[in-house]
Amino acid sequence: MDMVNVTVDGRKIQVPQGTSVLYAARTAGVDIPTLCHHPELRPEGNCRVCLVEVEGVRNLPASCVYPVNEGMVIHTNSPAVRDARKMVVELLLANHPQDCLSCQRSMNCELQTIAADLGIRKVRFDGERKQHPLDEANPSIVRDQSKCILCGRCIRACSERQGVHVYSFAKRGFNATVVPAFNQGLHQVACTYCGQCAAVCPTAAIVVKDDTQPIWQVLGDPKKHVVVQTAPAVRVALGEALGMEVGNVVTGKMVAALRRLGFDKVFDTDFSADLTIMEEGTELLGRLKGKGKLPMITSCSPGWVNYAELLYPDLLDHLSTAKSPQQMFGALVKTYYAEKSKIDPKDIVSVSIMPCTAKKAEAVREEMKSSGYQDVDFVLTTGELGRMIKEAGIDFEKLPEEEYDAPMGISTGAGVIFGATGGVMEAALRTVYEVVTGQELECVDFKSVRGLDGLKEATVQVGDTAVKVAVAHTLANAKLMMDKVRAGEADYHFIEIMACPGGCIGGGGQPVTSCENFRQRRIDAIYGCDSCSTLRKSHENPAIKELYATWLGEPNGEKAHKLLHTHYHPQNRG
Repeated sequence: MDMVNVTVDGRKIQVPQGTSVLYAARTAGVDIPTLCHHPELRPEGNCRVCLVEVEGVRNLPASCVYPVNEGMVIHTNSPAVRDARKMVVELLLANHPQDCLSCQRSMNCELQTIAADLGIRKVRFDGERKQHPLDEANPSIVRDQSKCILCGRCIRACSERQGVHVYSFAKRGFNATVVPAFNQGLHQVACTYCGQCAAVCPTAAIVVKDDTQPIWQVLGDPKKHVVVQTAPAVRVALGEALGMEVGNVVTGKMVAALRRLGFDKVFDTDFSADLTIMEEGTELLGRLKGKGKLPMITSCSPGWVNYAELLYPDLLDHLSTAKSPQQMFGALVKTYYAEKSKIDPKDIVSVSIMPCTAKKAEAVREEMKSSGYQDVDFVLTTGELGRMIKEAGIDFEKLPEEEYDAPMGISTGAGVIFGATGGVMEAALRTVYEVVTGQELECVDFKSVRGLDGLKEATVQVGDTAVKVAVAHTLANAKLMMDKVRAGEADYHFIEIMACPGGCIGGGGQPVTSCENFRQRRIDAIYGCDSCSTLRKSHENPAIKELYATWLGEPNGEKAHKLLHTHYHPQNRG
């Protein structure tokens, strides 16, 4: 790799040819502010906040798109640079709502942070401001275009990372905006509600719909029995929302916090992840014997399910009929748990804490009422739970470690790895291998399906059958996989697809972080939970064994199918 010599604020450094001035400055220990730039997305130089001065260049170039060359001398803190940056940010603030104190992104807003860092205490400009109606008719995401700074991150995340292309720029000049096609609401277009747009938005122009107020109301109602389930990926990200480092496992403290918030029972979605493996694994064995289409594809990611229903309706019979762990849990809460606890299900409020914005939409699907009630009443994201804990004045780090309630809080390591890409596949293989062979699996770690590669393949010998599997995460990679299936070129038996990068640990409802390797750190924490578990195979979960033996019957049986399985149908949006 060719190296070039450059000087940044008087410091001489060497960087690879073609490096942007932005990253050259960071090599020199200089942090240039940015708004439109995102390390995982294509640089575009829209916002002009990252302007620098380059000797011999007439104008101030945008450092995120300007490449270095040999001998370049760069000034990042000259009077001209400071004045230009302040001007850009003041112009953005002049057309921005002044509601920082009540904004969902307050204290975690990139525009707010940069304005403070630049010492902007007064905005010199005052004029007409854009007014836009809120887009909040969908269950998952709220768009407030009055807070949009036209950075284009949402456009790039939706097109590059997800391949869905919901957003685009419209109009010009003062009237420019970012909208779905024909300025429709997200509920009217082919949006999967994955929330990756909200995850990269630097302001509150796109945020997760906040459902905390109805939760506070039911928690304060003595007539309601409020139970909560927490997804695997929440325990490795909640700490971030409360000021802790990325990758901390906070399971016990999270359970303690939920009890202090007033939940009557605190359960673990890992329990129903184990249940999902029993149902999905049994379904896979049936399909391997000719009872259904191959390859079978996982169905626990609602963003992926939405994508399949919107863009691959002809391939829906490849999807497993098993509900997601969230919905299996909800169905059992209103039936099995209600019977066991002798509580009228109409008095039970079922709440889930999820890393995923699409889970909010999944919970209100018409198919998710197999208990006779809405199986899951409310879905909160990791970020929303963090805000509730702060609102309650709970000192999270001082909480003791507490255990989940039994029996629906008992789980295995196989359940917890659902939170990482490849985890569902690995958990299924652990159980399918032992069910088919009748032999104990010596090594339960299927490392070939782990990691952040977008597409992964492996072949696992299960008895006399060489089972070929594949794993994909992000919807752009899902498209590559589904195009192969549609073309008859996917010679796999089982495919896992997750909508979000890294799987659930990278969900749109997780805390927004600037840590560059946050996904890998969360994944490492997930597998750390698994390796420390006493039980690491779903079929070894004693609570699952009891559920089948005393109430549910056999996996994929009549009762199980009624409560734990569903069907999919084409969506005609967009």
